[in-house]
Amino acid sequence: MASYEHEHNRLTIKLVYYGPALSGKTTNLMRLHDMLRTDLKGEIMIMETTDDRTLFFDLLPLGFTTPKGLLIKFKLFTVPGQVIHDSTRKAVLSRSDGVVFVADSQLTQSVNNGESFENLEANAWRVGLNFDHLPLVVQYNKRDLTDIITKEEVLQRWRQAPWPVVFSSALTGQGVVATLQTLLQQVYDSLAPEFNFQQDQGLTRQAFVNDALGLPEQEN
Repeated sequence: MASYEHEHNRLTIKLVYYGPALSGKTTNLMRLHDMLRTDLKGEIMIMETTDDRTLFFDLLPLGFTTPKGLLIKFKLFTVPGQVIHDSTRKAVLSRSDGVVFVADSQLTQSVNNGESFENLEANAWRVGLNFDHLPLVVQYNKRDLTDIITKEEVLQRWRQAPWPVVFSSALTGQGVVATLQTLLQQVYDSLAPEFNFQQDQGLTRQAFVNDALGLPEQEN
């Protein structure tokens, strides 16, 4: 649920990386932070728990301004993956505008991936998010490892699902920016009717993604 501050004509968008423990949520965020230009990011902040942690940082700490003057900012979070931290996951997920579900590609992690995705769906409803319309990208991480599920099998499993699937190796940076790009496209489509991005703000879908990531027009 994007937060609009009328006094400052500012819209803050919250994005959350969700998934099982050790699937690469933290690595995704840290690698993304490393890859972005200095002027596009704030410092990474860490909230420690007993045996896990939540990371977050501001993307575009100063925001970018639409042609009609609306300031748009983004906040990116990870959730702790350990089962015992469900209350923290719900708190972080609350009022989010889009989610990256980070699945572990290792063959041994299929059950954990499934249970975590079910937990995401359940918690989304619990915190008042309409899961059926929540912008969501499924990222299969750790493609640099051996003994992983094949791309063909992943696509077969998710062929009936409405969410895009991206393959990545967060450790090397492969697919990290592409994952966020894909999510931002969905977030634009979700928020555009409410905030009239195209008509009232002169902001196209492509410009929304490019401005958020500091990309020149031709790279998206």
